[in-house]
Amino acid sequence: MDTNSERVRLTGCMMCRSAQDVETVQRYLPEHIRLTKAEAGCVFFEVSQSDNPLVWNVDECFVDRQAFEFHQQRTRASTWWSATVEIPRQFEVSGPS
Repeated sequence: MDTNSERVRLTGCMMCRSAQDVETVQRYLPEHIRLTKAEAGCVFFEVSQSDNPLVWNVDECFVDRQAFEFHQQRTRASTWWSATVEIPRQFEVSGPS
């Protein structure tokens, strides 16, 4: 059962270091968003460029820790992760452990 108290939310940003990093994010992000939104348990998933074109805001929510962990595992095995792993990220995760 999906209750708000079980939800896990990740917020933060990706900080590109160059125009090449931005191009990489722009190239691989649409498929990453499509795959994530198709996951069972994804409540919402938003990644958008901030006023600073090198910084991308990330806001995602999953119904519970299990859905969040599945997303993390799937992402680590994806083309998205391979292409963007070197781009620094600052994230905060909230919700039950």
